[in-house]
Amino acid sequence: MSEPTFPPLMSGQAAGPGVDPFAKACAQAALGSDSGVVVHRITPDMLKAAVILAPEVPLDEAAVAMIACGLGFQNALGALAPPEVAVHLTWQGGIEVNGAACGRLSIAADPGPDPNWLVVGLQVPLLPAAEANPGDAPDQTCLYEEGCADVSPVQLLESWARHSLHWLNRLQDGGNKALHTEWRGLAKDMGEKVDFELAGQRYEGTFMGVDENFGMLLRSGADTKLVPLTLLLEGAA
Repeated sequence: MSEPTFPPLMSGQAAGPGVDPFAKACAQAALGSDSGVVVHRITPDMLKAAVILAPEVPLDEAAVAMIACGLGFQNALGALAPPEVAVHLTWQGGIEVNGAACGRLSIAADPGPDPNWLVVGLQVPLLPAAEANPGDAPDQTCLYEEGCADVSPVQLLESWARHSLHWLNRLQDGGNKALHTEWRGLAKDMGEKVDFELAGQRYEGTFMGVDENFGMLLRSGADTKLVPLTLLLEGAA
């Protein structure tokens, strides 16, 4: 397998066997790693990667980087997969391919309202889990089962980095509106009833949309509650 190449302002770092790229990226970021480092690990059945960022805005604005990287993945797979493959994104960071869950994005940041670092992680199953039996989990899938057997995981990683950098640059240049427009067309469950647990609390209601920083607007009866995107941070309470 060839080593991935990354666009200017980004550099790659392979994680060793058994090392989780997201955890490694968080540890390196806390020690002062440069922004733009993409820690990655590709195995026959899974693509995992994480990008280190150095936000210059408060945490509620910085967390929108997860949305940018989610759009980056949708754009990347959309460019490489057959045209009939549909990719959607859930507000909680989930990735859906042809209507079934196919990996997720995750986010972590330096504690405090003005973080020195932020990490966005990506994991995408390439093949079915070795212990999985057909039909065991019809709501779960992998790229192989959705007609993406010819998609190179190295090219997918490279493309994710390029497209994510594009959206991160748009965000930095005040392109929040562009992110909203693109994301709303890909968002799962908009206008639908949702029920989920997050940071130890249960949320139920109708997913009405998002605010300027992609906080979920959740209507229950006559009340509308804002669920901030920062609750998706690893370790949020």
